[in-house]
Amino acid sequence: MAEKVKTVSVKKDKGYLYYLGKDGNVWRSRMASGKEKGGSAEKVADAGVSRESGYLYFIDKEGDVSRSAMARGRKK
Repeated sequence: MAEKVKTVSVKKDKGYLYYLGKDGNVWRSRMASGKEKGGSAEKVADAGVSRESGYLYFIDKEGDVSRSAMARGRKK
């Protein structure tokens, strides 16, 4: 289960990938589609989140920064 780390309320636009950058802020990049190229990252919001190891950080449906514990060494 994911836990909310920071409330940022970023409004997501279609065709963009939203992620938490190494600097702890929210960034977005254009997704490649067909012949259109992606890339060109731009900062969307200042979050100031410091990461802890063992967690996956992501932007949830509400546009806030959340994290979930990474599954390591699962048995099949």
